[in-house]
Amino acid sequence: MKYYYFYVLYTADGYFYGGFTDNVQRRLATHESGKGAKFTRVKSRHPLKLIHYEEFQTKSEALKAEANFKKLTRINKEKYLLVHHVIKIW
Repeated sequence: MKYYYFYVLYTADGYFYGGFTDNVQRRLATHESGKGAKFTRVKSRHPLKLIHYEEFQTKSEALKAEANFKKLTRINKEKYLLVHHVIKIW
């Protein structure tokens, strides 16, 4: 069975980037090589850290998760990642 993933990268300049793929490691390598999304091609955003991913059985579910994440405000993205145990409050 093929799986699809929603993932979140954290950029060196402090942004969250959400995306979708069918291969997380390959997609991360694409972003890191400067050939990924326009947003992650910016040199000041490197290095990139993969901080979260979720697995889905359908492409539609993964795309929906990505779209929902991208609609969130910064504070709500942080809350989402907190709930998923990705970031901690110091």
